[in-house]
Amino acid sequence: MPAIEPKDKSLTKLQGLHLWHAPMSSCSQRVRIILAEVNRSYNSHLIDLEKNEHTTQAYQNIHPKGVVPAFVDDGTLIIESIDIIKHIARSNGFSLGSDPDGLLASADAAQADLKLLTYEFLFRAKPRPVEVNAAFERDHQNAWLKQFRSDFAKGFPKERIDGAVSRTFEGFQLLDKGLADGRPYLSGQEFSLSDIAWMPNIHRMKLMGWPFELTPNLRNWFAHISHRSSYQTALLEWQNSNATKTFEKYTEQRRAMGTDVANFGPLSGGVVSPGRVPLKQ
Repeated sequence: MPAIEPKDKSLTKLQGLHLWHAPMSSCSQRVRIILAEVNRSYNSHLIDLEKNEHTTQAYQNIHPKGVVPAFVDDGTLIIESIDIIKHIARSNGFSLGSDPDGLLASADAAQADLKLLTYEFLFRAKPRPVEVNAAFERDHQNAWLKQFRSDFAKGFPKERIDGAVSRTFEGFQLLDKGLADGRPYLSGQEFSLSDIAWMPNIHRMKLMGWPFELTPNLRNWFAHISHRSSYQTALLEWQNSNATKTFEKYTEQRRAMGTDVANFGPLSGGVVSPGRVPLKQ
């Protein structure tokens, strides 16, 4: 859904661009990247997810699902990241790509699995305090998100992790196949919104040690687009260096124990790469 009517009516009076976002949110990263690409400045409203700032009534009056990002353009509120980046692209003459509906829809559909894998293979490295979880359960109104957090606390069953890994693997295989003709970008010869939609997802999976040697075309694509200044300024410079170090250490620990992402779903079929512990047969 594109624009929505905000509960907080003061938003309709805002002038210019306003972005409510979190530094390491993949959906926020998409929006910051397109804003960097079209060289648009914006009013930044940071939401600290670790401090439950997305659970406040004030923020949930901005974003009814209580997640990030939320975007206002001259009083118009848009809350879904794909809708936001499409709006910015169209407003600034930026290419959506030759197959925006397919590639953007697949990037959007991948978010649920990306979230589950992020929580399992990265966020378990840094458990939230009990009181923070209790406050989230008390104050947040998003029933799906509350159930997800509850499932995470109990531990995701292996079948659920396998399913998320399998769908992610299949999605990456399709992207890799599309790049097999030598095109430099996902939609062809031109960097477009399709690339922006997928950039944060690939970056996130790299943090958890996804074996991109299985999709060499996709690996090469990411190596190419990660040299863009927007990737540096809108994604890398917003990262918490302490958090990424914690994630890296945790990934190494799980790899040593044979419980990293490469030991689930179709990845657990015996693939071995340099520096990687042999996977289960």
